[in-house]
Amino acid sequence: MALPQRKTDIGPPHYKQFLPPVIQKNYGKWKYHEVINPGLMVHVGESGDKLWTVRVASPRILSTATIREHCDIAEKYCGGFFRYTTRNNVEFLVSDEKQVEPLRKDLTARGFKMGGIGSGISNVVHTQGWVHCHSACTDASGLVKSMMDELMPYFESKRLPNKVRLAVACCVNMCGAVHCSDIAVVAVHTKVPTIAHENFKNMCELPTVIGSCPTRAISPDPANKSVKINAEKCMYCGNCFTVCPPISIKDPERDGIAILVGGKVNSLRSNPKFSKLVIPYISNEPPRWPKAVAAIKHIVEVYAKNARKHERVGEWIERIGWERFFSLTGIDFTFQCIDDFTFMRDTMRTSSTFKW
Repeated sequence: MALPQRKTDIGPPHYKQFLPPVIQKNYGKWKYHEVINPGLMVHVGESGDKLWTVRVASPRILSTATIREHCDIAEKYCGGFFRYTTRNNVEFLVSDEKQVEPLRKDLTARGFKMGGIGSGISNVVHTQGWVHCHSACTDASGLVKSMMDELMPYFESKRLPNKVRLAVACCVNMCGAVHCSDIAVVAVHTKVPTIAHENFKNMCELPTVIGSCPTRAISPDPANKSVKINAEKCMYCGNCFTVCPPISIKDPERDGIAILVGGKVNSLRSNPKFSKLVIPYISNEPPRWPKAVAAIKHIVEVYAKNARKHERVGEWIERIGWERFFSLTGIDFTFQCIDDFTFMRDTMRTSSTFKW
């Protein structure tokens, strides 16, 4: 006789408890799915059951009032079922076709933007920025809002060769998905950190601080009972500041952003790719970041005009070559675009099928 399954309070509940009945019934038995428009798709099961998905943009950092509104909408039209995707889109899951159009009309009346499915721009993954993070070099929410105000037509339509994933990370620790997004913004510090030696011994552990540096730029400073930083090796990543507050790297006048392109996660048609640096520095210009937004929009438009159908940004660049990419976009190639990182050999191994 089998023992009853042990119940535990460790970890989250099993996700299957929260699936809509139509998904539980057809789990693993879907026949096909169809994108009806940029904000609506339908999955059809082998049983003939259908599930409609209405996708809505979100600002990612949500108030409880907005979350409650999402819940109210889901209760009214979807039997209480909706989800947040990994890119912070809101997807309302409708099993009754008669509820689809009333739901869409209600969302429009409330001011929600529908889109992001298929060959367009989806919601932007981003980190906390100045609103929360102690090591941020830029403001994620303000920059993302400024970007999407310009790029919203690509969210609400299918006018691109393939989907384009955008991401923003507020420092090079990269809590966001910038290493594997089609176009990504990485905020950067640009100065060697300063050290408050008098506070070091009371707030920091010497081995931890030295070990935090990826380029081995930090070494002991016995005279000050602290550490010293080799400016030629420092790449301004801020890892040392993360583990040791007396090492300060913030500079409101010199912090800014870099732009990377060409990353992707999936292995469809080509292997997964890491993003590559194309614009090393644009200064912060709150509240609307006009130069950064213009640069991102320009890359999207050049890609839209020149890529073939189904090509992701990185695949398009690999086909035409990086020289042609810089020529078409008019972006200046600088020495910062050359990957000379000590361990860059490892960063080239992005395929799930590689052999050392």
